[in-house]
Amino acid sequence: MAHMIRSRLVLLSLKYTNHVAPRIPVPLKCQRLCFRTSSILDVTGKELLMPSLSPTMESGTIVKWFKKEGDTISPGDAIADIQTDKAVVTMEFDDEGVMAKIIVPEGTKDIKVGTLIALTVEADEDWKTVEMPDSSSAQASSAAPSSAEPSPPVTSAEPPPGQQNIAMPALSPTMTTGTIMKWLKKEGDEIEPGDSLADIQTDKAVMSFEMDEEGVLAKILVPEGSQVEVGQLIAVIVEKGMDWKQAVAPTSAKPAPSAAPSSAQPAAPADAKPPSSGQVYGLAVKRLLEEYNLSSGSIKGTGRPNRLLKSDVLAYIQAHNVQKVTPKSAPAPGTVKARSPSPEETSVPVGRPSPYEDIEVSNIRAVIAKRLGESKRTIPHSYAVVDINIGKLVELRGKLKTEAISVSINDFVVKAVAHALVECPDINTLYQNGQIVRVPKVDVSVAVATKTGLITPIVFDTATKSLSDISKNIRELAEKAKNGKLKPHEFQGGTFTISNLGMFGIKKFSAIINPPQTAVLAVGSGREELDSSLMKVTKMTTTLSYDRRAIDEDQAAEFLAILRAMLEDPAFLAAGRMQALRYKRDAY
Repeated sequence: MAHMIRSRLVLLSLKYTNHVAPRIPVPLKCQRLCFRTSSILDVTGKELLMPSLSPTMESGTIVKWFKKEGDTISPGDAIADIQTDKAVVTMEFDDEGVMAKIIVPEGTKDIKVGTLIALTVEADEDWKTVEMPDSSSAQASSAAPSSAEPSPPVTSAEPPPGQQNIAMPALSPTMTTGTIMKWLKKEGDEIEPGDSLADIQTDKAVMSFEMDEEGVLAKILVPEGSQVEVGQLIAVIVEKGMDWKQAVAPTSAKPAPSAAPSSAQPAAPADAKPPSSGQVYGLAVKRLLEEYNLSSGSIKGTGRPNRLLKSDVLAYIQAHNVQKVTPKSAPAPGTVKARSPSPEETSVPVGRPSPYEDIEVSNIRAVIAKRLGESKRTIPHSYAVVDINIGKLVELRGKLKTEAISVSINDFVVKAVAHALVECPDINTLYQNGQIVRVPKVDVSVAVATKTGLITPIVFDTATKSLSDISKNIRELAEKAKNGKLKPHEFQGGTFTISNLGMFGIKKFSAIINPPQTAVLAVGSGREELDSSLMKVTKMTTTLSYDRRAIDEDQAAEFLAILRAMLEDPAFLAAGRMQALRYKRDAY
């Protein structure tokens, strides 16, 4: 007996020599009580992928992480230094959240573009319970080496000399896919450094993809309107002087998801399915198993505890090229009791197309909807309304026109708001991480409507600019916004937003706050009314939406009072250069 005990101790000591402490198995029924293994408590992380920081970049090296796990990230913060094929470039974050998990450590070399390098979570979520998203799990399972079935390569082989394969770049840190809206070059066109190759719709805006080297566009691999994953090859360029028609197309690129499975592989017969494994899975997994005639016993789940995930089933379907099962034929006539059709079914004549149309939501509109929903749900909006007599303003604008100075009512409003923010610094604030941040500079965002959605370009240092400078700046920004030419720094940020619908005849409305800003001003159209002495006056309604956590009612009232005084006596706005210069000196 003593000999048996000593043998077991020797085996245990050898088994755990390289470990600090042995792993103690916990019964499955106790895991939910002891550890954070519940899928309800876990937080799904947001993917942070290796970006393409140059047009020819295919892989990069993480030189240094500037954030560690648990650190708060604000828009514009530096995340990491990444060594590309050109230089060491700082990767910045244009959203807010918390660094939850660093997957790729410092010094790791040759990380492919589009590879998952970290996970982030929302600021109010528990970063310690972060788990891999389903899409990441599917990619990981499909990319992991297997002795039975190696996964197909994702990128092409090395291009021949003089040829470069261009991959879909990550034009923002949170971008995972992009849509090629328009190719600005066609096959055979020469490319100079700084030329735009294509307009790409990201999760933020439509941005131009610029090249920093010269060459000739030889092949376009992805047509316009296609949604492409970051890192997937989209074009081939060759050096000038080469015969671009002889360019070699990549033999293996990341495959686009097919709409229907291949018909070459017959479905497995129902009696060939292995027995169920007893794994836990949800309704989405159950539906996939039924559609592809699969059994849970044939697929090993990677979820915890003993959970079969949707990504596991999708990876199995892709690896084995399984096709959907042909739907069962309809029952013979007479077997089902006939019923009279409902009015909804008879509203569309037989043989005619449905009058309803499904419109796909663009990446930009989806992000706008998400941010506005979060703003309305998480920010306690308060509102203050004031009517402003703009009779003198209209008269002054007419006089300026005679002097060949063309400015709009909105230009006066922007300048008046800038000076009111100088006088009321409590309104020129940001609310971040539970704190009120007072900003010394006044950067007014002006809402502009585009085909893809609303965007807010910024008039920087607004209080230091004259009316004509503001008017020119707004016209240039609006033109760039409508053409999709705005740079990220031209619309990300700002300290206060103005939304003017007066030109559309809207008399009064309220706008939604654009976080982390704390206020937004909604401007209506001018209208003629009779005052107490039965004289015609022109009035304009403005509504201030403000974050009640950061701004009190009396502060909002003071701001609107100053704004009204400036617009009702606008001579100061046209000749207020000295005040602007004084503000500029104090701000710096």
